[in-house]
Amino acid sequence: MDKKRIIELRGAAQALRATVFVGKDGVTDAVLREIAAQLDKHGLVKVKLLPSFESDRKAAGDSLASVSGAVLIEVRGRTVVLAKGR
Repeated sequence: MDKKRIIELRGAAQALRATVFVGKDGVTDAVLREIAAQLDKHGLVKVKLLPSFESDRKAAGDSLASVSGAVLIEVRGRTVVLAKGR
């Protein structure tokens, strides 16, 4: 995905609310299924890492993107933005 498209998606994500939440159990199969469903439905998903999530946030974003087959758009604070496709 080119840089211009990533910037556009980052702007579009600002208006979105987080629809997937990751807590103390971390990234489970249910979380991955929900991310896949949201990506299929909307093409862009915002994932909120709750304070009880204790792993590295950037690494979690990279992991979520690679496992779900998505592109990591942004990690800002406790929020990860993923987009469909490569």
